[in-house]
Amino acid sequence: MIQPLFNWRTGLALIAIAIVSGSIFYSQYLARKIAREERQKVIEWVEATKLLLNDTTGLSDKLVTIIITENNTVPIIVTDEQGHILDHVNLDSASVASDSGYVRRKLNEFRAQNPAIEWIDPLKPVEKNLYYYGHTSLLNQVRYYPLVQLFIVSMFIIITILALTTSFRSSQNQVWAGMAKETAHQLGTPLTSLQGWVEILKDTYAGEKIVHEMEKDVDRLKLVSDRFGKIGSTPHLEKHNIVAQVSSMVEYIRKRATGKVQFVLNTRNINEIYAMISPPLFDWVIENLLKNALDAMEGKGSITLNIWQQEGQTFIDVTDTGKGIAKQNISKVFKPGFTTKKRGWGLGLSLSKRIIEQYHKGQLFVKASEPGKGTTFRIVLKEIAQPQKAKK
Repeated sequence: MIQPLFNWRTGLALIAIAIVSGSIFYSQYLARKIAREERQKVIEWVEATKLLLNDTTGLSDKLVTIIITENNTVPIIVTDEQGHILDHVNLDSASVASDSGYVRRKLNEFRAQNPAIEWIDPLKPVEKNLYYYGHTSLLNQVRYYPLVQLFIVSMFIIITILALTTSFRSSQNQVWAGMAKETAHQLGTPLTSLQGWVEILKDTYAGEKIVHEMEKDVDRLKLVSDRFGKIGSTPHLEKHNIVAQVSSMVEYIRKRATGKVQFVLNTRNINEIYAMISPPLFDWVIENLLKNALDAMEGKGSITLNIWQQEGQTFIDVTDTGKGIAKQNISKVFKPGFTTKKRGWGLGLSLSKRIIEQYHKGQLFVKASEPGKGTTFRIVLKEIAQPQKAKK
């Protein structure tokens, strides 16, 4: 389902890009055409204005007047060679009257927009006037239209992608929850039977060590079943000592690791750091991170866990000295199905991230990783239920 969604979003983006690109090119074509027409209109206006001033016969008054009066859209400012403003037309009369610097600002704006049109009086060749003109509202609308269209198309794409992503995540969450609950249900029947057999064995061979070890494994299976049973349901968060919780999981993994792996737990001399967690689910996350670290180190190295509180948050860093994560894979490690191992489904880190972020409202991410040197995963728990207590 991920691939079709990706293709759909890609197709949608390509269509939007094609629409916006076509609109931009066509709008720029229209803008250049209008700009040429406006410049020609200004040139005709300049010629007509000077012709009207120099025509003593009055023969061209009517035609010239028509040309002059038809230009009621293009704003024009006339200056001499020294830049002194001589005249202006089609500017905002209210702004001209109320703001003494308005015309000068518009002149600077027009200079940046279009080259000036020069006119030399044939009767006074030493004098030259410069005509600066700005864009009309029509030209501005044509030029800014692609930006408006781009905004509308972008909003449409964003809303569509958000809707599709939300729907996809909802379906994915339902699959996760359904799979987890079905697993818990399937484990329930043999667990009940195993518990019964363990009780019989305890009564028959009360002193046998093997019975107690079997009981530990059965309890472990019960814990696994309980974890899966909580997926999809809103967990009940309780105040727990994170140091003790993590220490317990470290000891559990230590017994199952080779003697060449060193475990280090740093708490900055604080033995009680409290946060709101669901113990079975939180333990699952720590177990997944520790097992992931063991796999990355291939049986030898060190795993260091740092726990501390700062500014209302609890931080847990899990650092290994394993093979590290390639830069291009860091963004993929939490995606379901991604794995670099020969076995496994690539669900551990994805499930851990869901547990921390969806159920505990915290964060789980790769803080740092370097190929050949190791990786650090960081857990951030937002809520602290009790202040720290220093170890005596």
